[in-house]
Amino acid sequence: MTEHEIWLTRFFNDYLAGLGNLLLSLFHQELPKDHGPWANFIVMQLLVVALIMILLAIVKPRLSVDKPGKLQQVFELIYDFVSGQADDQIGHDGHKHIVLFGTFFLFILISNLIGIIPGFESPTQTIYVTAGCAVVSFLYYNLVGFRKNGFLGYLKHFVGPIPAMAPLMIPIELISHMARPLSLSIRLFANMYAGEQVTLVFLSLVPFVAPVMFMGLHVFVSVLQAYIFMLLSMMYVGGAVAEEH
Repeated sequence: MTEHEIWLTRFFNDYLAGLGNLLLSLFHQELPKDHGPWANFIVMQLLVVALIMILLAIVKPRLSVDKPGKLQQVFELIYDFVSGQADDQIGHDGHKHIVLFGTFFLFILISNLIGIIPGFESPTQTIYVTAGCAVVSFLYYNLVGFRKNGFLGYLKHFVGPIPAMAPLMIPIELISHMARPLSLSIRLFANMYAGEQVTLVFLSLVPFVAPVMFMGLHVFVSVLQAYIFMLLSMMYVGGAVAEEH
């Protein structure tokens, strides 16, 4: 079934179809026959990235120690929150990973919230988007684990505290680690997709009462899911860089 094409996606398919086809061919993807090369979730991701870049471009030249603006104060609150969580979950090395965690939080939060605006939809209600974020988290924590502990040192995490139980622990740990990106992606996707569908159903049944109540619920779920994704990523990094005692 063809997805409903939002107005911004229609604009991309009408005026930037050539660029979309070129990008698909570069990645050896089959060109779609029933619709344009641009999908809603791709266009909405580009919009979210553009919004983040615009916000940062606005706040950077206005940074001030004496008279911080409201936007700077918002970013400082986010930074302090992410930094505090990283220190709690990882320890004194938490500041080294602030960029990734902050990017996760901002990207997922704005992606979740943008669906509230009429004419747009949340890209995180598409499994491809959440799976991409989960894969980045998975690759990152394994990379920093190998970098911090060395190849053999990191592999010791899979053996467990008792070497004699290694034949049992290694398969369990491997399955656990491989399930993490699946868990991250499905949790975020399922919550955002279900929330979107429930909101649409109630809007059709009670159009004058449901909007305020369910918009508030959508905001709460959006913030919570961005926080959970970031927190779990922090916990995975914390476990990967932990030293054996």
